[in-house]
Amino acid sequence: MTALPPRMYEELLRLLVALDGVRQNPAYHPEGDALYHSLQVFDLARAATSDRALWAAALLHDVGKSVSSQDHDDIGADLLEGVASPRIVWLVRHHLDLLHEPGLTKRRLRGTQALADLGRLRRWDVGGRSPHASVLSPEDALSLLFEGADLSLLADGGEPAPLHDPRKEPC
Repeated sequence: MTALPPRMYEELLRLLVALDGVRQNPAYHPEGDALYHSLQVFDLARAATSDRALWAAALLHDVGKSVSSQDHDDIGADLLEGVASPRIVWLVRHHLDLLHEPGLTKRRLRGTQALADLGRLRRWDVGGRSPHASVLSPEDALSLLFEGADLSLLADGGEPAPLHDPRKEPC
């Protein structure tokens, strides 16, 4: 594993483990708790791409649910600021945009890699809902995420957010 600073590993692990036992609406999430779902989404991302930032966004997209299901996208992104790269934070913050505002999101991001990334993340999010899936432990998922990766996934020196984020502008 790449030498991930212990504080960051512990923080990411804490955010993931906090999802254990967080129940979700069974009409949309028959798989049960938010941790099991997040680990499934991570596995789908790993199978589909070598982009570690997308793996991280898939793994961490629902960390805000440990605080509140409503607005979990913004809450999760806020929890990840200072730990994950701006690109990962942006993907977590916007992972529901194609669900809540598909037309606006597609017009605003037309022709960008950001739209393609959000589309992939959305497909994996919907796909990670099996009540019978076999998943990794949170520790193993983090180890795989950082194994052989450079540390651009982390906040310091990490990849920038793909676009200006109007939701983070002060009023």
